[in-house]
Amino acid sequence: MPQPAFDILRALAIGSQALGLMLIITLETVMGDAARPWQGGVLAIMVAAALTIALIRLYRRNRLRKQQAQRIAEEDN
Repeated sequence: MPQPAFDILRALAIGSQALGLMLIITLETVMGDAARPWQGGVLAIMVAAALTIALIRLYRRNRLRKQQAQRIAEEDN
């Protein structure tokens, strides 16, 4: 199965993780030890975003496989 030239979900995953990491570092720099709860919140959002993107990718992959199986079954009939 050929990969698309630009995978928007992969770019979104990389971008969200990079943004979260930059925000965590910035919070530590600006707020010091007071940043801990905020950093935890950012980390939770990062994990939620990663899981959401993974579920979307899984859904799309399964939908594509189902469509391909239907095409093969139609060709056999």
